[in-house]
Amino acid sequence: MNGTQKHFSISELSRELEISTRTIRFYEEKGFIKPLRSGQRRIYSAADRARIRLILRGKRIGLSLAESVEIIDMYQPGESDSTQLASLLARVSKRRAALEQQRKDLDDMLTALDEVEDLCREAQSKHHNEHTQETLMA
Repeated sequence: MNGTQKHFSISELSRELEISTRTIRFYEEKGFIKPLRSGQRRIYSAADRARIRLILRGKRIGLSLAESVEIIDMYQPGESDSTQLASLLARVSKRRAALEQQRKDLDDMLTALDEVEDLCREAQSKHHNEHTQETLMA
């Protein structure tokens, strides 16, 4: 290995990125990263590290693993990244719309739960008041 490029062990990446070594091996099995080998030891490059970071970022914003890798693979050094950016913007917009709909659905559900809860409390209170009044008359 030359001294100009930083390399990482699987345990270093695992600690730094706060993911399991199993996750890193999974990404390797799927071909998303391609570490060098030194005997049984995996040696990860800065590019491998960057790809994992981008995959994890995609995951945080709700992209599937396949979507993240597809967008990452669009990048071609020295070429325009407009196609990659347009694809990412379209997916972000789609994800945002889905989340906005989920938020609306949750708000509607919470409103419906409030209504049912109010009706139950009213019925419970009415029942309690009737029971109290019967006790007083007895």
